[in-house]
Amino acid sequence: MGRKRFADMNCGIGQALEVIGDWWTLLIVRDAFFGVRRFGEFERSLGIAKNILTARLQHLVDHEIFARVDVGSEGQRFEYRLTDKGEALLPVLTALREWSDEWVFGRGNEPVIMQ
Repeated sequence: MGRKRFADMNCGIGQALEVIGDWWTLLIVRDAFFGVRRFGEFERSLGIAKNILTARLQHLVDHEIFARVDVGSEGQRFEYRLTDKGEALLPVLTALREWSDEWVFGRGNEPVIMQ
């Protein structure tokens, strides 16, 4: 059974899930906020398969969450940079982290402390 699609759902949450609802997507965006820019860096950080990472990065570029920027002086070398639309996801990531700190890990057991 395939993944449920929400493209035709008249619901803001359903539409947002079409863009960022895959479980790898927000982790890729999280890493971008921590300064990861290159394909290999995402791959190493996440332990994600190349084909899945390729598809997710392309999806994020297609939805203008990331811009794919050619930074190669010899040949093609790309970075994936958050756009304004991508940077607007910071409150979403913050809310998920805060919820997890409270309800999954419990206060005092947070894996990442944000100052």
